[in-house]
Amino acid sequence: MEAGLRGLSIIMCGFAGYFGFQNAADSHRDALSRMARRLAHRGPDGEGFWFDESADIGLCHRRLAILDLTEAGKQPMISSSGRFVIAFNGEIYNYAESRKDLAAAGHTFRGHSDTETLVEAIAAWGLDATLKRCAGMFAFALWDRAERSLTLVRDRMGVKPLYYATTNKSILFGSDISAIAAHPGFDSRVDRQSLAAYTQFNAVPEPTSILEGVRKLAPGTWMKFDRDPNGGLHSTTGTYWSLREVAERSKKEGFIGSEAEAVNELEMLLKKSVQRRLVSDVPVGAFLSGGVDSATVVSIMRQVSDQPVKTFTIGSADADYDESDMARRIAKHLGCEHHEWIPSAQEIRDAIPQMGDVFQEPFADPSQIPTLLVSKLAQRHVKVSLSGDGGDELFGGYDRYIRMSGLWKKISRLPFPARRALGAALSMTPARLIEFANNALPQSKQLRDAGAKTQKLAAALCSRTQQDFYIAMRSFWPQSSSIVAGMEASDGREQYHPSPDGFSFEETMMLQEQGGHLPDDLLVKLDRASMAVGLEAREPMLDHELVEFSWRLPLEWKIRNGQGKQILRRVLDRHIPREWFERPKQGFLLPLDTWMRGPLRDWAEDLLSESRIKRDGYLISAPIRSVWRRFLDGAALQYPVWNILMFQVWLERFKSSRASA
Repeated sequence: MEAGLRGLSIIMCGFAGYFGFQNAADSHRDALSRMARRLAHRGPDGEGFWFDESADIGLCHRRLAILDLTEAGKQPMISSSGRFVIAFNGEIYNYAESRKDLAAAGHTFRGHSDTETLVEAIAAWGLDATLKRCAGMFAFALWDRAERSLTLVRDRMGVKPLYYATTNKSILFGSDISAIAAHPGFDSRVDRQSLAAYTQFNAVPEPTSILEGVRKLAPGTWMKFDRDPNGGLHSTTGTYWSLREVAERSKKEGFIGSEAEAVNELEMLLKKSVQRRLVSDVPVGAFLSGGVDSATVVSIMRQVSDQPVKTFTIGSADADYDESDMARRIAKHLGCEHHEWIPSAQEIRDAIPQMGDVFQEPFADPSQIPTLLVSKLAQRHVKVSLSGDGGDELFGGYDRYIRMSGLWKKISRLPFPARRALGAALSMTPARLIEFANNALPQSKQLRDAGAKTQKLAAALCSRTQQDFYIAMRSFWPQSSSIVAGMEASDGREQYHPSPDGFSFEETMMLQEQGGHLPDDLLVKLDRASMAVGLEAREPMLDHELVEFSWRLPLEWKIRNGQGKQILRRVLDRHIPREWFERPKQGFLLPLDTWMRGPLRDWAEDLLSESRIKRDGYLISAPIRSVWRRFLDGAALQYPVWNILMFQVWLERFKSSRASA
């Protein structure tokens, strides 16, 4: 670690506020206090408030201290000129560079935080110039007292969340959707269009949210609000970094040099990214699953850190789903201080009812539970933990990139009626027969969750285009609108961005998921699970310089001979024995099918009962009950069932929250 970075204040947190949304029945302090209480889990170490009654603007902030908790780092923070007020969530990893430049220009600082550096840089250089210099994960609200304008900003990859709700004269905003819902002037209702999208994709996709009128600010953008001459709210949106433009430009430029030179540059960029994310005066650890991505991050950490690396692994009692032995072996090889936890089935089941509180919106990625548990494990030892998220999307790591491309080439040759008939036959094939056929294949060709994947393929066979095929294979309820009451037909096309010219099917999927699956699912999962237990998670793979570099590489350096992440594997090969990671991807999967047919059956039956679904009025009971019965009879439908159960868990929390309000 660079000696000059010690003692600098970095604070993770959450913020919320309003502009022109004040309810006359509540004071500014009361309204902000309500919002701040909903952010307590994001910042348990302190809170701050700022408001200007004449402008009807208010900001609140909750703090999670990573280095210190001095008054100089308290938020909301006012610039030294008095012009700007900021509420900030996240980290600017390279803020020391801006701080040095500001100091050279004669600026003096009151404290040592990245927040102060950010607001003073904006005052000195302007917002656009400052954002172009920032490397990090962040979201913030900036009030300009001179212009009487509010600007909301979100980081390039959408690591940190930022919700907002507007009317013609006002805006509410915050790090959590619950903070907006807590404001006395907001009437929260479930958005049925967003619910339909959730049932299809397991998460509510951007830019919408589960609450009507609440949206998510797009990654890499800012949104400015001010008053028009008639007193209405006027907004302007700008993009300071576009993933699609970066991908198109970088792919066109290409990498100048050999594959070996690209491996060297990738390792250099990884070292730079990890080094940035080790800036802390509290212990920093890393999640270690035993896979390529996390092993690469830990290997690089071991190289650049002057402290022993603490690693954290969640294992499974089921050997088919357990990678803890490999994680333990890697940690020992690298000299890490390793911690692991194999939670009991009961401990995992006990975590399920917490999902509505943790994720704030309906969320059904089954790995949400192990992510929460490994965050709890890490938080006992550190306040910061690095993850390997993003490696699959950047370097072609998912099997689906290979399998879906090959499948589409084959099935697109069949006449559509034949595909449709084959899909109908597959949908009726018993799960036991599918598993038997799968087990008869060579181990290298066997599918994990073969039954569930076969059900997806059955629906996807009716696709007429490559785009439809991708959407069907990524959907959990392909006809999602058929189970949401009051919804017209929707096929999910609005969530799909057509392929840029010259992009292969594999590259199109990678781009789609960097801009969709990451901010909608994986980063939601990591941010909400870690913040729920007071842990800061950092993602070295998602440094914007690494993202830009990855798009300069030809596809064959990422995917070759039916295996992804080729170039990343060559970096890892320098640190641990190749045979340890040249194996099928496992991950931490839960035996949801066994549990929901066994110890969780009564719980699930209650949430999926016809009377309950009809009483709530959001879902249509008949198709859901049909899928539930087929699942109980042995069909591989655990993921669609889990999807509905997680909505029902969230709905219970939502109804309770509205009642208490």
